[in-house]
Amino acid sequence: MKKSALSVLAIALFLGSSTIVKAQSYRTALGVGIDVGDGPTLGGPQVKHFFDNQNAGNAQVLFGDNVTLIGVDYSYNQPIRGARGLSWYVGIGPQLTFLNNNSIWFDDKHRDNHTHVAIRPAVGLEFKIPSAPLAFHFDWKPWWNLTHNSSFEPSRFTLGFKFTLK
Repeated sequence: MKKSALSVLAIALFLGSSTIVKAQSYRTALGVGIDVGDGPTLGGPQVKHFFDNQNAGNAQVLFGDNVTLIGVDYSYNQPIRGARGLSWYVGIGPQLTFLNNNSIWFDDKHRDNHTHVAIRPAVGLEFKIPSAPLAFHFDWKPWWNLTHNSSFEPSRFTLGFKFTLK
């Protein structure tokens, strides 16, 4: 019984790895995003989908200390020659940030629940492990708040850990 189960697992891994090696990119990925920098750390689920070889959309819902962020981004992606699985991207997208009155982002003058509308450009690197269905990204993603005393926060970054699908 154990021997046949191990044989089936070995065959499945072999067939799966040969398929993954042929596909050097992915179509859709599901994972976790982490937004760090000046202010609270946020984390939550994200999905990235390629519309073609270079253009992708990314959606995320991130949670932090009395903060919920919903955002979508467009990105232009290009592989880096000579670095299999590594690519760079540049993008931009809107986001809504819901704050309640206990959020650390409030100053003493603004202690009420409200929503911020922001635009977030991004410049980053993504690495898709060629032999596994995993990808990682790191980017600089400043925060340009358009509402409630408009402000710009340049020291924000995101990390992402994704499981790639075909």
